[in-house]
Amino acid sequence: MWKSGILLGPVVLVLALLAMGGVEAQQQQRGSLRQPAQCEGPDCEVRPRVRNVRAIKRAKPAPAPAPQAKKKPLERTPYTEQEAEAAIVPGLPGVRFWADSLGAFSAALSQEKGPWLILSSGGSTGAYGAGILCGWSTTGKRPDFSVVTGVSIGALMAPYAFLGQKYDDQLRDGFLTLTSADVFEDAMRADSLLDTWPLKDLMVKRVTPELLADIAAEHRKGRRLFVITANLDSERPVAWNMGAIAAHGGEAAVNLFRQVLLAASAIPGLFPPVLIDVEANGRKFQEMHADGGVFAPFFAAPATWLVEPASEQLPASQFYVIVHSKLVPEFSVTDAEKIFILGHTISAAVKAGAQAEIALLSTAAKHDNIGLSVAYLDGSFNQPAQTAFDQKQMKALFDLGFQQGKDGTAFHTQNSAASGQAETKP
Repeated sequence: MWKSGILLGPVVLVLALLAMGGVEAQQQQRGSLRQPAQCEGPDCEVRPRVRNVRAIKRAKPAPAPAPQAKKKPLERTPYTEQEAEAAIVPGLPGVRFWADSLGAFSAALSQEKGPWLILSSGGSTGAYGAGILCGWSTTGKRPDFSVVTGVSIGALMAPYAFLGQKYDDQLRDGFLTLTSADVFEDAMRADSLLDTWPLKDLMVKRVTPELLADIAAEHRKGRRLFVITANLDSERPVAWNMGAIAAHGGEAAVNLFRQVLLAASAIPGLFPPVLIDVEANGRKFQEMHADGGVFAPFFAAPATWLVEPASEQLPASQFYVIVHSKLVPEFSVTDAEKIFILGHTISAAVKAGAQAEIALLSTAAKHDNIGLSVAYLDGSFNQPAQTAFDQKQMKALFDLGFQQGKDGTAFHTQNSAASGQAETKP
């Protein structure tokens, strides 16, 4: 398991897969763990030196760690489907809607047409997208996006991406100084295998009243920032209008903003879900929210618009989608152990899901004459990670994205590129 950010257990193999979108680290680690001791010569024999033997004899055995008692699951207040439909966050009305409702989505949008930025899931490979945005800023051609949406790691990036070049340093440092110890630790929890209290503490430091004040100011101009979570009770995606939350101001808004970001990155089973206080018809209860990537790797619009775009005209002039993973298959012989079988299965499913979502968005965008530019990690990128949130890999990803954002080669375009954005091969 995880102790002080050190990789020691199989659960991290799944986490690394979900966080980095590949299985290279798992395969490399498996080989290093099984590598036999090397010895030269036919009579080679490994003998401990006397000094080491004496030292071992003198050393006192380390006390066995006290067993941790597994925490019991919290008892939840039951509530009905009708109450779920009517539920609001006390004191903060109008800050969210069902992300599968086209009517609610349209009502939350400003009608001023402009470019949209869509940030996908991907864990530590979000460093790639951060690099693209920071590199793009150096050209002076990065738009002030009228809408920014984020799923999973994209949700954590979205507030900084929304605020533009002013927050590029924070966006960059959020990846290049991050370690697994800043995100989670091993825990005996009933609801997850890992505990994200370090991430919760980090959000207290980074999600400040000043950040919310800047977001609120942009929201009042008509720009929109949406973060997606999965309501596990209702099995439906929820879109949080983060600008509306920020515009409410006060401690309650700051706390809810942090809660939503924590929930948006809560990988079910690995990270604990987040319980959010709501009320309906005077009755208070809690909803359970987790990573919005449960439903799709990114969010551009409700599925009904993707299937039938003619039903509503979205105020978008261009979609810029940053997918924080590779889309091409990667061959490697799967080890006959369940963790590696699971790893390759999830890897294939994530890529297939992203490809399907891009195909739907491409068709819908063409129908409504909206430009579509998609950035994704090239299949040739090869910087294996040794741990989840490996700083060496994240720097390589950031540098790659930065260069592509700077020279205009990050995005692949299905329609005409927006002004100032280079067109590259699909």
